[in-house]
Amino acid sequence: MLVFPGVLHRPLPDGVRVRPTLARGTFRIPYKVLGSMRAFALHDWIVSRRLEKLAGQVDIVHTWPLGALLTLQTAKRMGITTVLERPNAYTRFAYEVVQKECERLGVTMPLNHEHAYHADILAKEEIEYRLADRLLCPSDFVLRTFVDAGFPASKLARHQYGFDHKVYHSEGRTPTAGRGLRMLFVGGCAPRKGVHYALEAWLQSGAQKEGTFQIAGQFVPGYAEKLAPMLNHPSVKVLGHRHDVAELMRASDILILPSIEEGSALVTSEARGSGCVLLVSEAAGAICRHMENALVHRVGDVQALASHIRMLDENRALLETLRAASLRTVSEITWGAAGVKLLQVYQEILEAKAEREPVEAAYVT
Repeated sequence: MLVFPGVLHRPLPDGVRVRPTLARGTFRIPYKVLGSMRAFALHDWIVSRRLEKLAGQVDIVHTWPLGALLTLQTAKRMGITTVLERPNAYTRFAYEVVQKECERLGVTMPLNHEHAYHADILAKEEIEYRLADRLLCPSDFVLRTFVDAGFPASKLARHQYGFDHKVYHSEGRTPTAGRGLRMLFVGGCAPRKGVHYALEAWLQSGAQKEGTFQIAGQFVPGYAEKLAPMLNHPSVKVLGHRHDVAELMRASDILILPSIEEGSALVTSEARGSGCVLLVSEAAGAICRHMENALVHRVGDVQALASHIRMLDENRALLETLRAASLRTVSEITWGAAGVKLLQVYQEILEAKAEREPVEAAYVT
């Protein structure tokens, strides 16, 4: 494996060759100096030039959005198979649903936010979609947004993300003190994450009488002000950005994520590893099953979400049953398991290509 990151923040396993594109030794080109789009473009240009010198040495190229256009073009010219990571839903879909939700709430997204509408970013990503042999979708929800947009199933491949089991584990979980339910939200506090739905459901559930709802994350401008009456409830604790997320999870009963769109939120797997029961929307991309090891609701269904919170507050046996079922299978959602799945996807894509090529060659002849 040969990796061309922009910069490397943590060492990779032995045997992985690493050649950063925007760093040499301790010198780094700050993304803020160039601006993200120019930094991505420079990275893409450098990778594409390096790839040209690797003829016959590469089986598959794995790229990421906005820094892949020239690399994908070069790989296609060289006959190398390519995959493009889709860490989120189809971008056009994401822009549209977030914009509608913001308009409904009366909130304006900051222009520099990744989910504020940018026509130039969308245009570049859609070119990358066309150039890649496969789009790697980390959840059924992501895959569905592409199918609904008209992409053929043959263009899409399902893999998965994971979590670090050495950091997020259930050992030493804090026992529940008293009767109150302990619910936790972790992530960027923006309309797309559905914090407003979580608050509405919490305050309707009855669990707020004795329980605590902690929110760990920074709010985008204007959003907290809109939610102030709910955030000011004594059962709600706004923690801001935190570096002790694993400890917060081990001290919580529930991780709630009522997103309106996602890729496959890493926080959901981290929470499962930490012993939290998931209360998530079908758009969260969580690896879980409703009423088997989690509770899943339709996007925006506050009544269903409130009933799920109430159910776990009133039925602690069910809470423990779901927790136990979730913990039994966390080995299937670690980064190690995700790596095995990704390798299988690579192999399937290459095998499919090998089956097509003799036919194509005979046709050209």
